[in-house]
Amino acid sequence: MGRLDGKTAAITGGARGIGAEYAKKLASEGANVIVTDILDPAEVVAEINAAGGGKAVGMVVDVTSDDDLNAMVAKAESDFGALNIVVNNAGLFANLELKPFFQIDNDEFDKVMTINARSIHQSTKASLPALVRAGGGKIVNIASGTFYYGPPGLSHYTASKAAVIGLTRGHARELGDKNIQINAIAVGLTESSSIRDNDKWDRARAPTVDSRSIKREMVPEDLLGTLVFLCSSDSDFITGQTINVDGGKINL
Repeated sequence: MGRLDGKTAAITGGARGIGAEYAKKLASEGANVIVTDILDPAEVVAEINAAGGGKAVGMVVDVTSDDDLNAMVAKAESDFGALNIVVNNAGLFANLELKPFFQIDNDEFDKVMTINARSIHQSTKASLPALVRAGGGKIVNIASGTFYYGPPGLSHYTASKAAVIGLTRGHARELGDKNIQINAIAVGLTESSSIRDNDKWDRARAPTVDSRSIKREMVPEDLLGTLVFLCSSDSDFITGQTINVDGGKINL
């Protein structure tokens, strides 16, 4: 028996990297999963369905499109009968160019804020009617530990993830009476495929490990226990919170 048996989860940004690991973990705990991404998620869907556990279907979804997000929710209900869990994971990070804030033009700033922050507003709004029909549910927003220390060269990314934490708090206040718990995970620098294969992050690895209480690189599997906890009934009396998962780099 899995901890998420009988539940249906939708995850954005699930075609690769950490998002793919999130999708596979939720399915291994018994959830049926709608795997969405701007890229084709067929490979992850096939892997989930071959492994047993919960079933998966895939969709190409642009998280800045209300029509795409509404279609995601409709597919969850049509294919699996309900929507119980939403993991708002999609975002821009690995491919951003590190640069001083005064070199970030307005178009780039707006793009990062739209994809990383406004999409949380849009996805939560699109999912709300289905979650209410299901009698409640869980929303997990993926934030970042950069909010707490403000690394140079990523001011627009840091601001967008601060907005995710703010939206998590505000939405949780508004939806608590609907039995919907909304929490965030503040993720540390993680050796996902998009980071591991990008040499511009090499200079950040050693200082990051040195700053942690747990002296090693962080891998996607380090996030999965927290994710399942926040998606399960074990967290039914927790909402509006941000759990920092970074090996002790930031002690709050």
